[in-house]
Amino acid sequence: MTIQKRLSLSNILMIIVPVTITIITAFICLLILWAVLGRTTGLGFSDSQDFQQAQGTIALAVKEILRTSAEEQQERLSSISRLLDDASMSVIIKEDGKELYQYGSTSDKDALLIAAVDVMGGGGFLSTTDRSLFADTLFTMGKTYQLYLFNTPHRYSYTILKVVFALSILLLVSIIILSVYVTNLFLTKFVFQKISQPLNILTDGVHQIRDGNLSYRIIYEGDDEFAAICADFNDMAVKLKYSVEQTRLHEESHKALVAELSHDLRSPLTSIQAYVSGLLDGIAPTEDVRHRYLLTIQKKAEEIQHLISQMLLFSKMELGEYPLHLRLMDLKQELLQFFAEAQPEYAAQGLSITYELCNAHVIVDRAALDRVLVNILDNSVKYKVKQHGVMHVVLAETSDGYQLSMTDDGPGVAYESLAKLFDLFYRESVSRQNPQKGNGLGLAIAAKIIERMGGTIRAELAYPHGLSLFIHLPKENVDVPNTDC
Repeated sequence: MTIQKRLSLSNILMIIVPVTITIITAFICLLILWAVLGRTTGLGFSDSQDFQQAQGTIALAVKEILRTSAEEQQERLSSISRLLDDASMSVIIKEDGKELYQYGSTSDKDALLIAAVDVMGGGGFLSTTDRSLFADTLFTMGKTYQLYLFNTPHRYSYTILKVVFALSILLLVSIIILSVYVTNLFLTKFVFQKISQPLNILTDGVHQIRDGNLSYRIIYEGDDEFAAICADFNDMAVKLKYSVEQTRLHEESHKALVAELSHDLRSPLTSIQAYVSGLLDGIAPTEDVRHRYLLTIQKKAEEIQHLISQMLLFSKMELGEYPLHLRLMDLKQELLQFFAEAQPEYAAQGLSITYELCNAHVIVDRAALDRVLVNILDNSVKYKVKQHGVMHVVLAETSDGYQLSMTDDGPGVAYESLAKLFDLFYRESVSRQNPQKGNGLGLAIAAKIIERMGGTIRAELAYPHGLSLFIHLPKENVDVPNTDC
């Protein structure tokens, strides 16, 4: 049951249960008051009427009994005791002035009442505040009998009635308070326990995350609103752990960036300082030597400028400050134009370019794609081991896009280095020994550009030697407008 349903049910029960108990208690109190009031009215008109009816019934019964023989009279007179008890009455029967039968409680006022009624002729009805008498003379079987019926009305004071009423009110209020308390106790267990338990689970989870246990996950099997919260908590923990790991990786990458940048700048700066010192100290004796020194200084400065330019480009891509101008293009025609312009330059550096191209239309940034191709070709030129190397390019269609493969006949890389080729500043030990061959930025920038264009890039070892780079680009999407991004 959800928390919302439990709260709704608890609100209903919070009203119904106390009201129901109050009504039942009030009804019971009214019954008690009714019973008490019925017995505390004294001997009023209705009591006198009831008493006269009872006395008439008992008088007839006694008269019938007195007609029997003396042996039967005592036995049958005893039989009217229940009738006397039900009517709260006492009886005295006299035969010719002598007491024949007596039953019930007596009072010190009975003699006075009997004397008074005898004065009245032996019959009639008398009443005091707390005792009543009905007397009658019965003639049967030639004998005279005097019948005296006494009744003591149950009269209570007005104070007692007030006490009974106050006790009823007190009982009613106590029952209401008790019902509210019990209902609240039940609802607390029924509702709030279902809230406190998941809250404790969430609190423990927060403490685990606060203490650095980012692998902690909440296990909650309930089907209420807290199930979604616990699921969101677990998702948050996953994302937080990923974010922390990424932050750590970025920090390590930043440290590596500073170290690698310092390493790559130190070598050309050292060369520049050495040649400048040579010029200042007059070590270069001739104009040709000085000119050669200056050319070396210029080359080293260009290396520094290229490194800084590459690093600035990568940083802009990382920060999302390098916009791509995506356009729907005929990739085959773009590649034909690029190779027509690049072939003479790379042929002069000892790298021949061959290609097999299919028709393809993709959404790319032409300038960014040209930079990717240049970075890959430059790497092949730097690392070729033959005087004349070959780069073979193939553009083929796949089920979900187009694949551009670029394979050279260079030395390749170690198998374990394939997954790291696109990491920032990653270089194999060979290039580390000869930093001018590469700074580990070219392929990292190429991978970042391809990723921004919605594609992927991967590396494989070529047979029998060399390196193959595979660029996958998605097919054209007619629903994507040709706008800058």
